[in-house]
Amino acid sequence: MSEDELLEAVLTLAKLLRWRRYHVRNSRAGIIQGDTGFPDLVLVRPPRIMFVELKAAKGRLRPGQGDWLSYLLGCPGVEVAIWKPSDWLDGTIERALA
Repeated sequence: MSEDELLEAVLTLAKLLRWRRYHVRNSRAGIIQGDTGFPDLVLVRPPRIMFVELKAAKGRLRPGQGDWLSYLLGCPGVEVAIWKPSDWLDGTIERALA
């Protein structure tokens, strides 16, 4: 499962479970909309808000991504996740969005 396939699967599941979804498009293509390193997805379903970074199976955080995730973790009530295809396959993502 590629990162793009993972993205589509997460967006579809989140929509089915009535999460509002925001994805910065083209961030991997080098066209940055916003601050470098901002998480791939913002998912909102009150009272929850999640910031999610998606990675390929062997993917690693790029410079700036860890900084953003650390800052977000410091905010009360904010959920932060790094998801890989294995998280889709073992049900971690489905449980997180339930």
